[in-house]
Amino acid sequence: MRVVKVGKVLLGPGYPVAVQTMWKEPLGPGDPGALLVRIGRLKALGCDILRFAAPDLPSAEILGRLARVSPLPLVADIHFDWRIALRCLDFPIAKIRINPGNIGSRAKVEEVVRKASDRGVPIRIGVNGGSLPQDLRGAADPAGAMISAAEREMDVLETLGFKDYLVSMKSSDMRATLEANRRFAAVHDAPLHLGVTEAGPLIPGIVKNAIALHSLLSEGIGATLRVSLSDTPENEVLAGREILAAAKRGRPGVNIISCPRCGRGGFDVHGFLARWQDRLYALDRDITVAVMGCAVNGPEEARHADIGITGAGDRAVVFRGGKIVRTISSEEADTVFEEELSRL
Repeated sequence: MRVVKVGKVLLGPGYPVAVQTMWKEPLGPGDPGALLVRIGRLKALGCDILRFAAPDLPSAEILGRLARVSPLPLVADIHFDWRIALRCLDFPIAKIRINPGNIGSRAKVEEVVRKASDRGVPIRIGVNGGSLPQDLRGAADPAGAMISAAEREMDVLETLGFKDYLVSMKSSDMRATLEANRRFAAVHDAPLHLGVTEAGPLIPGIVKNAIALHSLLSEGIGATLRVSLSDTPENEVLAGREILAAAKRGRPGVNIISCPRCGRGGFDVHGFLARWQDRLYALDRDITVAVMGCAVNGPEEARHADIGITGAGDRAVVFRGGKIVRTISSEEADTVFEEELSRL
């Protein structure tokens, strides 16, 4: 597999699998301050690359200006009009995504490729099962149709001597996604961007992506991923991190374990996690944190955690390495937990 550079992020063999998400709102012409704060939060949660839709030329210019100040490398997502891609390439965009099913004629693609080559910007050939070229739609072999669409576009790029590209083949059908990526990886060296497209709301979307992506990642397939959800970009990033961790392909980071809570629980596990989850995930630490509701789960069942907190009747206890270090009131939980966390 080749290595492709997106901004400062290297994708390919020997490098961590990168987590991506996509911005959910149209770009407006106003002050980007609030947007930059949100992008910073995504980076803190573990996002490596952020994609934006660029549906028209004004959007391309707004995105280009944002790319100059963004803490994350930005990708322009282009459909239908190749001229939008050309305009984006006038700015420090880190990558261009084009869809072979709707970007237009070979001559238009060649124009984009030449300019991307001049600017040193990689291209993702983004094949979607639901928007294939006309002659491949309704094929008896959906996975094969996606591979064919990708290979046609690869031929255009390769003919022009352009090898700085990635490929994605996504479908809302997990099986087609799995099969297409497996078959492609067996014969091509292009880095693969993984994902199940149009996966649905939070819970079904995470389930579909976890099943498909974990399988591929466990087989050594994939250089980057995006968990597509009808939900927030933050949750896409967190889901991607957890899938990578489960497949042993992620970077070191905080592992949160927590009980589901039951009638024994005297400690507000859900409320504590709501306050602490983002702060914990933003830590650049390879530690396990336990949040438990009662003495059944913690510290006994969470003895392996580096630090944890659990209910104990009308009190709470903080433990490290399975040993209780503080017994406190629930009202003191946040303050004391923060103190003990800082001591690790």
